[in-house]
Amino acid sequence: MTNDRSAVPLIEKHTIGYVPRNERHGKVRDLFTLWFGGNIAPLPIVTGALGVQIYHLNLFWGIVAIVVGQALGGILMALHSAQGPQMGIPQMIQSRAQFGSWGALLVTVIAGIMYVGFFASNIVLAGKSLHGVESSIPVPVGIVIGAVGSGLIGIIGYRFIHILNRIGTWVLGIGLVIGFGYIATHVQSPDFLTRGGFNFAGWLATVSLSALWQIAFAPYVSDYSRYLPADVGVARTFWATYLGCTLGSTLAFVFGAVAVLAVPAGMDTMDAVKASTGTIGPVMLVLFLLSVISHNALNLYGAVLAVITSLQTFAYRWIPTARARAVLSIIILVACSFAAVGASKDFIGHFVDLVLALLVVLVPWTAINLIDFYVIHKGQYDVDSIFRVDGGIYGRFNPQALIAYAVGIVVQIPFMNTPIYVGSFSSHLDGADLSWLVGIIVTTPLYLWLASRDTAYRRRQSPAATTAQ
Repeated sequence: MTNDRSAVPLIEKHTIGYVPRNERHGKVRDLFTLWFGGNIAPLPIVTGALGVQIYHLNLFWGIVAIVVGQALGGILMALHSAQGPQMGIPQMIQSRAQFGSWGALLVTVIAGIMYVGFFASNIVLAGKSLHGVESSIPVPVGIVIGAVGSGLIGIIGYRFIHILNRIGTWVLGIGLVIGFGYIATHVQSPDFLTRGGFNFAGWLATVSLSALWQIAFAPYVSDYSRYLPADVGVARTFWATYLGCTLGSTLAFVFGAVAVLAVPAGMDTMDAVKASTGTIGPVMLVLFLLSVISHNALNLYGAVLAVITSLQTFAYRWIPTARARAVLSIIILVACSFAAVGASKDFIGHFVDLVLALLVVLVPWTAINLIDFYVIHKGQYDVDSIFRVDGGIYGRFNPQALIAYAVGIVVQIPFMNTPIYVGSFSSHLDGADLSWLVGIIVTTPLYLWLASRDTAYRRRQSPAATTAQ
């Protein structure tokens, strides 16, 4: 299928392969609308409300924590996005250049699990939103409808996802502004501005939660910039992504906090959204339902690319096609639907626990990937080697990256606060989780030092190691 206006295939034919420069298309501004529209959805709204619900911050300090976290985490997220046009390949397969063809497998599998979790959680929210709009539709039926809708978008792929989010940016942006206005003029709670207060541990925890929302996009953010022309530059790609993602997610996070505080305490977040928006509540729920279906296609798309990357590590002669991507999308969709229907009542809580645990092992990858791309290789890689079973000049394993990665995980343990383990430092900070910050601070200089002492690293700086043309 082809769009007549641009003669660009509407159904994406590439999966994890390199996108030739003569097939690049799109505008940098598409990244702004993709990440702005994609972040105005129920899951960030629910997450944003946690600062006032769980950590008992008041509105002012809750907003400050959200803004600080989004601003910090967005830097890392946008730096990953800027790699896409330079490399022309998905984010996780690019990790083979840092970890080796087999060494990257662990991180790729972890990323895939996380995005399967994101997808399943969002279809639960879609089911609940649809039930809120029309109570005669059971939540399980709504879950299946949400999954099928996201699946169709994900199967069509990259270009359709961008098109929908260009539309969604305007529709959802206007809808959110109207929602803020309605809540401000119809506050139902007498303690709207005074409920909660300031506590340093809760503030740090909310900053971390907000920053981790951005960092969670890192393993697949450049998947949506890799089709852009290679000459768009790092700075333009960075700022379009950074502003779109931080503004969109900040608005959604704050909306969740405002909606919860505007109604009596104790309400579920999405129930609070419906109650606080009164007569326009059903319209808001419809918008969020459409948003979560569209946004969730990104999670399915990212999960499928992670699975393909993992499989291709062993079946290196396999050339994945659009059909393979469609088949894997359907398999993941069906499996997630069964899991979500069976555990819909407490799925979101379990998912948040899972993400917090998985981010501990993804944060060091972020540090290694960014320092390798921007400082060590300066964006110049041998793409052919990345797709070779033996890793080409990058080998099957890169000991320096794996050592730094392992240390980056270990140093986070005392600062963790997850359902699996609460570290000693986190206990002294009343539960604040700063593991992600410690992981980045330690891993970044350690990997740079290890790589600079490695003779194989110096060989990889030869003129042969350049991006594919």
